[in-house]
Formats: sequence, structure tokens, C-alpha cells
Amino acid sequence: QVQLVESGGGLVQAGGSLRLSCAASGRTFSSYNMAWFRQAPGKEREFVTAITWSGKTTSYADSVKGRVTISRDNTKNTVYLQMNSLKPEDTAVYYCAADHSNIVLQRNLKFYEDWGQGTQVTVSS
Repeated sequence: QVQLVESGGGLVQAGGSLRLSCAASGRTFSSYNMAWFRQAPGKEREFVTAITWSGKTTSYADSVKGRVTISRDNTKNTVYLQMNSLKPEDTAVYYCAADHSNIVLQRNLKFYEDWGQGTQVTVSS
């Protein structure tokens, strides 16, 4: 199990950028696939992006493809989410999550065992 702490959220105007970070505790971080999900008010939590333990493979939701980039630094036990060209519909609480199985990149949240507390991203129009 890893403890995950997100940071970097805030208020930004449409078209702006934010970089979220997710710091993990524990030596097993580098063996886990990692993902970002988000949840807007009144909506279900949805997949945003994921990255394999090695960082070599990534997956993106169609709604964010071309605007966000996931990366990780296993030496720092941190995964990042760079978000550009933000839109009001990107407003949500963003969560990072860890998948212990690390076999394939999963888009369903049920495959993720560890979750952070979330960080709020608000995009004003």
C-alpha cells in the first residue's frame, strides 16, 4: 500500500495551465501503474490518464487528449499531470490512484487500490 498526496490544484482562467503532483510514500511506488481521475460536482469519478510503472506507456481519455500529459519520476516517488488549454468543463477534484497489478493500463477505477485525498481544480470562463 502507498499513501498518495496530491497538490498543485487551484483556480485558473480558461486557456490556462496547471501542473498537478502526486507524491507517494513507500518503496513500491515504482512498481505500480498510476492514474489520474477526476470528479465534478454531481458526476461520477472518471478516468483522465494513466501511466505504466516504467513510464513508457500512457493512456488518455478522449476529453483531455492533446491537452494533458502524465509523467512520473520514480526517483522522487511522484507522478505529474500537466494540464494545458484548460476549459471550464475540466473543473473537478482530481485524484491520483495506484494499481498494484501493473499488468495493463486500466481505465476503470475499480482496479485501483490506493487513492489520494484529491486536489480541486477550478477553471473560470
